[in-house]
Amino acid sequence: MKPAPFRYVAAESLEHALAVKAEQGDDAKFLAGGQSLVPAMNFRLAQPAMLIDLNGLRDLDYVRADGALRIGALTRHRTIERAALIAQHAPLLHEAAPHVAHPQIRNRGTLCGNLAHADPASEFPAVVLALGGRLRARSARGERWIEADAFFKSVFTTALAPEEMLVEVELPRLPARTGTCFLEVARRRGDYALIGVAAVVELDPAGKVVAARVALCNAGEAPTLVTVNDIDAGSEQVRRAIDPPANVHATQAFRRHLAGVLTKRALQTALARAGAAS
Repeated sequence: MKPAPFRYVAAESLEHALAVKAEQGDDAKFLAGGQSLVPAMNFRLAQPAMLIDLNGLRDLDYVRADGALRIGALTRHRTIERAALIAQHAPLLHEAAPHVAHPQIRNRGTLCGNLAHADPASEFPAVVLALGGRLRARSARGERWIEADAFFKSVFTTALAPEEMLVEVELPRLPARTGTCFLEVARRRGDYALIGVAAVVELDPAGKVVAARVALCNAGEAPTLVTVNDIDAGSEQVRRAIDPPANVHATQAFRRHLAGVLTKRALQTALARAGAAS
């Protein structure tokens, strides 16, 4: 199929892109990787009147570590998967990246585009939520920071205003003696996960767990964060906290069971990695 007619603007600068968006509002969409937007347009599920192409804005393609890890709007999934800086400062994000779709899609898709799309079945929203990230939104009027736990509202819905663009993701430096783990089960490699689990476990100097949290993908209408009170009881706590969808691939009961199994494994692995880090 082919998309409905639309106008095309190649942004000359971030300010230019934001000015056009302010003028067009919801009628315009930003184009970065286009791995979700373009198929939706081809099926006429999305019919923007204008596309604002950001791919010429190379200064938005960066990964920096200056206390926190900062990732720009044009940073591709392939960079997330391969960059040594991300593996060092955000191993959970690095571990989740190979689970995202297929290499061809990871070569074009961007982290910020993925988060702004807000598909609850996607891996990266759950990872950013588990890591306590925050997101920088800009518009022609200024900028603001949005905490990850306030950013994802529902299916394909975020806290971004119609004229705003997600320009950066900031992930805090992990405390010492912290371990992470990402696990998912999908029917085939590259498919959406039936359930995905991102776990973070932090230990004190004596080796006692002081914080543990799990974020899940495809467990509800948005990525779901659960603060775990007891590592041993974490899987049951997660099963009670989620409301996963049912479809032709899996019943709700199976998804809830799978979430419990993966949570137990992910927490145990994160705990072992935290101990190794100490």
